[in-house]
Amino acid sequence: MILASASPRRLELLRQIGIEPDEVFAPDIDETPRPAEPPRTYALRMATEKLAACPKPGFVIAADTVVAAGARILPKTEILAEAAKCLRLLSGRRHRVYTGVAVRAPDGKITSRVVISVVGFARLSEAQAQEYLATSEWRGKAGGYAIQGKAAAFIDFVSGSYSGIVGLPLHETASLLRGLGWRP
Repeated sequence: MILASASPRRLELLRQIGIEPDEVFAPDIDETPRPAEPPRTYALRMATEKLAACPKPGFVIAADTVVAAGARILPKTEILAEAAKCLRLLSGRRHRVYTGVAVRAPDGKITSRVVISVVGFARLSEAQAQEYLATSEWRGKAGGYAIQGKAAAFIDFVSGSYSGIVGLPLHETASLLRGLGWRP
């Protein structure tokens, strides 16, 4: 079993359901969205490209999580101004989180799907936003927040897959693996 992701959250989620990957492979792909690419399409393309970038044999799991406000894909924030912009955009409204999962069996057969969840943010005061931004927890996170971290205090609504919002929808991933013949 190989996890084609450098995300510590995805590794932790797999372990939660008793899957210990034999190897973690960090795919090196261009993660730039195409012009006008819908979030669902982008999430699935990223998961599929990560899977294709892993030359290792065996069962391979790849995933990508995309936060979108309407049709707008929010970045994996790396700079403070970007994270602040995302928080302002998400404050007081609901948004969608798309997690694409792709799994390859040892025989090369591939199956995939996208899980869509909805997250609601409470309206944030400037002080709340600044306090969160000071944590740097937003760094490298889609949409500039981590639902499993301090940002959980801002979340007033969730519909869909919580583990998918974190980075890997566990029920759907286990189902894809079983469909390809994987047994623990």
